Amino acid sequence: MGTRRMKLGQYNFEVTEEGAGEPVLLLHGFPDSARLWRHQIPALVAAGFRVIAPDQRGFGESDKPQEVEAYALREVIGDAIALLDALGLERVKLVSHDWGAAVGWGLAAFHPERIVKHVALSVGHLSALWNAGLAQRRLAWYMLLFMRQGLAEDILTRDDWLWFRDLFQHHSEMATWIRDLSRPGALSAGLNWYRANVDVETWKPEGWVLPRTPVPTLGVWSSGDAYLTEVQMATSGQYVDGPWQYLRVEGASHWLTLDRPAHLARVLVDYLSQPVGER
Repeated sequence: MGTRRMKLGQYNFEVTEEGAGEPVLLLHGFPDSARLWRHQIPALVAAGFRVIAPDQRGFGESDKPQEVEAYALREVIGDAIALLDALGLERVKLVSHDWGAAVGWGLAAFHPERIVKHVALSVGHLSALWNAGLAQRRLAWYMLLFMRQGLAEDILTRDDWLWFRDLFQHHSEMATWIRDLSRPGALSAGLNWYRANVDVETWKPEGWVLPRTPVPTLGVWSSGDAYLTEVQMATSGQYVDGPWQYLRVEGASHWLTLDRPAHLARVLVDYLSQPVGER
């Protein structure tokens, strides 16, 4: 895959680009990099798309500022807009996962004129996530640990990253994650996405309020997701004014791009190839 360094604002980003044709922006989350999409990129390129997949701020080979506030949602949404502007792209199709999905929903809500259609993987609209009930809050217990600066880094890395391995269920991607997060400042940078956006000390009664989006959206959730309930994705259509579709994928963990790679590639190609408004 072709990669290049790009200066966006004050930070440098590693950006993977492949193919030609309609542009598709792929946004990963924690604790990944653009490597997350390695199984889907060839299929999208073969279908005639131009794929742009950055290592988001704090991940992979991109810069890793250590200030918590550098990872506020408005800042990382700004990275995506700056990337599109630098590439001269007025509009793109969008696929997002995990924290990348939070950015994706933000792009579709605040900058809908830049997004043709959106595939949100695992994480639903942030208002739906906030209102998903006690079952969702129970699954998100680990975020309370992540809030503790210094202590979280220590606990997660003790005994050869035992807590981290257990938390993420000894996934087959584990060696790559640990290698990436072992670099100076990388683990804190990744955890700062949580600290900047879900710190309980800054919670308001109304929760994570995000505007409704007119962008056509496909929400995809996998049955083995240990961190997110189905309801938070299935009810996201309540916050989408454009055409909404929901798909449940069986037999995959939170990392459905890795666990069901061929199936997800077909889903993406099929949905992104459809004219807007066609089901």
